Amino acid sequence: MSHRSKYQQLPTEAINPATLGIDKLSAAEIIELMLNDDRKVLAAVQREKPRIALGVDIIVQAVRKSGRVIFVGAGTSGRLGIVESAEMPTTFGTDPDLVHAVMAGGKNAFLHTKEGAEDSYEDGARAIQRLKPSKKDVVIGVSASGMTPYVRGGLTRARKADAKIIFVTCDPRTELQTFVDLTIAPAVGPEVIAGSTRLKAGTATKLVLNMLTTAAMVRIGKTYGNLMVDLHTSSEKARDRARRIISMVTGLDDDEAGKLLTKARWNVKAAIVMQKTKGGYTQATARLRKAASSSIWNPPIHRRSALLIGLLLSLSRVAARGDGVPAVGNEVRALWVQRGTLTSAPAIITLIDAAKAAGFNTLLVQVRGRGDAYYVSRLEPRGPALATQHPSFDPLELAVTA
Repeated sequence: MSHRSKYQQLPTEAINPATLGIDKLSAAEIIELMLNDDRKVLAAVQREKPRIALGVDIIVQAVRKSGRVIFVGAGTSGRLGIVESAEMPTTFGTDPDLVHAVMAGGKNAFLHTKEGAEDSYEDGARAIQRLKPSKKDVVIGVSASGMTPYVRGGLTRARKADAKIIFVTCDPRTELQTFVDLTIAPAVGPEVIAGSTRLKAGTATKLVLNMLTTAAMVRIGKTYGNLMVDLHTSSEKARDRARRIISMVTGLDDDEAGKLLTKARWNVKAAIVMQKTKGGYTQATARLRKAASSSIWNPPIHRRSALLIGLLLSLSRVAARGDGVPAVGNEVRALWVQRGTLTSAPAIITLIDAAKAAGFNTLLVQVRGRGDAYYVSRLEPRGPALATQHPSFDPLELAVTA
């Protein structure tokens, strides 16, 4: 009886007919062939755009509820997860405990491949168990083939903890899609060298992971425009970047930016707030903490389409956006706010100051969970068709008169 390979039908193991004669080509011809093949990567990732965006929302909700992001993978897939985990603190100033990564064979396997490590379902389960996952966490399984036992073991343990599970693979037919919360599967096709998933599959996976982590960090306020305002300033390169960011945002020259950063203990966000408000470091960090803990809010994914959002007020930017951040036409940068945070004039003023310091120019307030009425401002009437049963609530007037 002939042996039938369980891997033979995987798209990552398929033979690429366009590269059958690659061993007879010149170096220039091989490069041209690979470039042509790599063009498929962007198209494959583009098809996954809605699912990548949903993955970002899942991560953002977890982080805002004090959850963690945990990558689990083997081989190239595991290494890519480790890269994402390692670079979050330096790029976005995250707590080292926020993003974790485990890979088959352990840390040593990052540099030296440990053959056979990916075949242990039990090792994957134990690696995730050691991190003590909870329902607050998001576990991202990464497996180009879609069937790596180590990754399956890790995801099974995460499911027992009721953690959210995102699965990144290059096999759209993976049977795991019925087991996880979200599957992102760019179908890149067979590799230039059959089975070498460090090529197109690795490139597509890197793009997906970059988008998941970067977009999530932007959504939770880790950038000012496209500036890296939460970076760690432990190197000369990072300190130079921090000075340039301060100069762009505030208009200060390099020396003044350096002095301001010294006063702000090289905390870029705090330095921006200090310059904008003319306050001290303690006041600036208090404003930032308050804004992060109580003002920024996103509704659950499944309720977004049912929410009614009212435009509350616009916030002027310094010197008509003369802060060095390029504007796109009449660009609106909006901050979602719960109505319950607008309880008094001081609360509104604090929120406005924090929003301006973070780069927003508009506040959006959630007024109801149903779509049948608006809260109308007497200073900005919407007409009788949008009349409300709560005319006493006028946050715009309160903010203006305060």
